[in-house]
Amino acid sequence: MSSWALPRRRSEPYTNRSSITLLLPLHGEPLVARPRVIRVDPEQPDPRAIEEAARAVRGGGLVVYPTDTVYGLGADPLSREAVLRVYRAKERPLGRPLPVLVSGSEAAERLARVTPEARRLMDRFWPGALTIVLEARPQLPEELHGGTGKVGVRMPAHPVALELIRASGGALVGTSANLHGRPSPRTAEEALEQLGDRVDIVLDAGPAPGGTPSTVVDLTTRPPRILRRGPITREEVEKVLGVEVEG
Repeated sequence: MSSWALPRRRSEPYTNRSSITLLLPLHGEPLVARPRVIRVDPEQPDPRAIEEAARAVRGGGLVVYPTDTVYGLGADPLSREAVLRVYRAKERPLGRPLPVLVSGSEAAERLARVTPEARRLMDRFWPGALTIVLEARPQLPEELHGGTGKVGVRMPAHPVALELIRASGGALVGTSANLHGRPSPRTAEEALEQLGDRVDIVLDAGPAPGGTPSTVVDLTTRPPRILRRGPITREEVEKVLGVEVEG
């Protein structure tokens, strides 16, 4: 499999010790172990740790991982069951689309219809703080894009995130690892405080950089529109596209 091929469906769900429910005879109530937390170097993560987390993703599990902004909650974007687990873990209302982090433009093309405009933006700003909204391909679960038919894709500039995305098949749900409406976590500890045993594995690489969320540009409209302002300005996007951009 190439580094950007999308995850293959797996029939067996991911399981590890952290997901086993233990029965306590003295009290008669179940105790669910906390997720497996793996410390990784933020610049050179251990391939064994990355593969364990990727195996969880490929098996339908949820993984907390660092990005170039905050800690994210990752899952297989092609698995409806995994996507629904993300919504449940975050207590996020259905209908609010989930962004996807990708390993590059080739992986993005398997999720969305990448236009020449989009490719120019990817070549100029990826990896980096630009999310590009494109027409979703029909194989994506409707729950991922909230019925909009659109999907936002971004290539992050963080070694751990990129290695995990590549090992998972080239694409990963890229939402923040927080409960809906709560602050986005900058550390693995903050993510665990909010999500607890709802996730399977946590890759702890120390504090995430934080900062301003990515700029979001929608290329499905004419003219293109900035949906969220961020580090990359409207003027920079206009310069690459050669057209006026709204927002």
